[in-house]
Amino acid sequence: MRATSITGKTGHPAWPTSGLSFGGDYNPEQWSEQTWAEDVELMREAGVSLVTLGVFSWGSLEPREGEFDFGWMDRVLDLLHGADIGVDLATPTASPPIWLHQKYPDILPVTRTGERYSQGGRLGWCASHPIWREQALRVVRAVAERYGAHPALRLWHVGNEFGGGNRLCYCDHSAAHFRRWLRARYDAIEAVNEAWGTAFWGHRYADFDQILPPRDSETVGNPGLVLDFNRFASDALLEHYRAERALLGEISPGVPATTNFMVGRGPHVVDYARWAPEMDLLANDHYTYGNDDARAQDLAFSADRMRGLDRGAPWLLMEHSASAVSWQPRNLAKEPGELARNSLAHVARGSDGAMFFQWRQSVAGAEQFHSAMVPHTGTRSRVWREVVDLGETLRSIAEVRGSLVEPARVALLVDDEAGWAWRAGPKPHQSLDLAGVARAYHRALWDRNVLVDVVAPWTSLDGYTLVLVPALFLVNDELAGRLETFARGGGQVVVSYLSGIVDESNRVRAGGYPGAFRDLLGVFVEEFRVLLEGQVETLDNGWGVSDWTECLHADDAAVVASYTSGALTGLPAVTRRELGAGAAWYVSANLDAAALRDLLGGVVDDAGITGPIQAPVGVEAVRRRGEAADYLFLINHTDAEARLRVSGVELITQARVAGDLTLPAGAVAIIREGR
Repeated sequence: MRATSITGKTGHPAWPTSGLSFGGDYNPEQWSEQTWAEDVELMREAGVSLVTLGVFSWGSLEPREGEFDFGWMDRVLDLLHGADIGVDLATPTASPPIWLHQKYPDILPVTRTGERYSQGGRLGWCASHPIWREQALRVVRAVAERYGAHPALRLWHVGNEFGGGNRLCYCDHSAAHFRRWLRARYDAIEAVNEAWGTAFWGHRYADFDQILPPRDSETVGNPGLVLDFNRFASDALLEHYRAERALLGEISPGVPATTNFMVGRGPHVVDYARWAPEMDLLANDHYTYGNDDARAQDLAFSADRMRGLDRGAPWLLMEHSASAVSWQPRNLAKEPGELARNSLAHVARGSDGAMFFQWRQSVAGAEQFHSAMVPHTGTRSRVWREVVDLGETLRSIAEVRGSLVEPARVALLVDDEAGWAWRAGPKPHQSLDLAGVARAYHRALWDRNVLVDVVAPWTSLDGYTLVLVPALFLVNDELAGRLETFARGGGQVVVSYLSGIVDESNRVRAGGYPGAFRDLLGVFVEEFRVLLEGQVETLDNGWGVSDWTECLHADDAAVVASYTSGALTGLPAVTRRELGAGAAWYVSANLDAAALRDLLGGVVDDAGITGPIQAPVGVEAVRRRGEAADYLFLINHTDAEARLRVSGVELITQARVAGDLTLPAGAVAIIREGR
């Protein structure tokens, strides 16, 4: 877990639109100019204020090497500007043209098994290849010089979804770049040997030049090597982002730049928490999964994690889907009203807009069945009607822009490096999803409408009352000390199993689990005891446990719950240690959802942490605070109406609410509250 040393953002720029941003990716190169004119008229009808342009346009802007065709882009930008629609203009490096792959095939990434990808996909480039960097910056310069002063330009969109597709490159250029990265990180080759424990299997290195990426071999790779390669891969992509951003800043100073993250449960290929300070404006792409029975809470987790990257400014939902996507085994269409609920759930939690992929649904190409704001059926569709309604809703609540979500009293710590460490090498439970543990802890409080900031472990804990540490496998020594100080000062800390187990080199902390947190928690774990699939044990208070248990000893902690079944009968499963004015809890087992809600519900009740209003489970309530008013977002994700005690003006309908609101099933209300 590295402390971030990235710098770059010195303040928050002006927002790219006067109200909440609304629109999506626009790919006019797929359509005739007659369709462009129709598109702009439909954009006006829907109230579109911002479109992302040019993401996959390199092959159209430069169909042959050195021969640029800017005419079509000129006309599109002028057309959009004439309709008062701002442009988030992309550098077209997300998808190199066919001629570039034909001329320089070795810029394509190489897999762990040594196979080079072929042309025909996207993100087809190696961040470490010098020819790729040269060619990418050449086209970025051409686009920036052409459009850097265009009046429609509001934002630079660097590349697209860095790290998308979970592809790392293992080619010789990456290997050389990795060795340079290691030389900068470690003083000498012996430091690498010590960090990675290369004495195991006798894989000691005599020189940096002997090191290769963790390519496929007949056995598993060294966990320390795999972890460092993940760090390197994120940093290599960041280096490329910086190069593009620096060139844009040189040619068109004053225009903010960003790229679209893909923040979800993680771990991600790109370490977004360490990238975030490089963004002038944070933006995210988020898509739900049809087989997720808690899609509404998934929206909240992603948004809370985005907000946790910078709690001092709004962020932007750059992409989500109008209805079904096209890349899941079964691509479910959104239910009526779900489009608005999804969009406004992100706005409630800090986004100052709602944008989609894409504007018009493609009739050809790899994503022809990915939904869009204008579907294949055109305007004679429920999706289009809901898009128009959403645009009207966003205009009606425009005053919300610039307000911030009220300060949370709960912090949940996540770190992509910890996820990488868990995935590097065999583990006691090969299919256990540590990111799912974090989401389970978040869901227990989401059900109670308790707001949670999902933040990196180095984030300041000032202002929080409760800190959750769910399965944070890798931690540094500094975090345990800060958490003890936090607890002694009156805070509550809840640490779950598989936290603090390894250090920053992915070396197990010897002396008993939970490693870095033994002293904080006053416990000692002598052994992990994984449960078989379907095996359930019970605790003396009725809580159920599955998947994971531990042989736990409460050396200096009170026992909250103990086992009444299985091999651990009589031993503790959950403990609590008083520390100064606060306490530190340890949850050594995988509690079922009801048990986790019970445990964390008791912790927040004792700490006096509540949601903004009383509401049934599934009725989401989040408050944003502006300079002149507060805004209470109410989203009913259930199939039953809800009666809520609220007062103010409902912004969508402009109706006054005097203490009693009936929120129909699937409906949304945004209340301007008086102060």
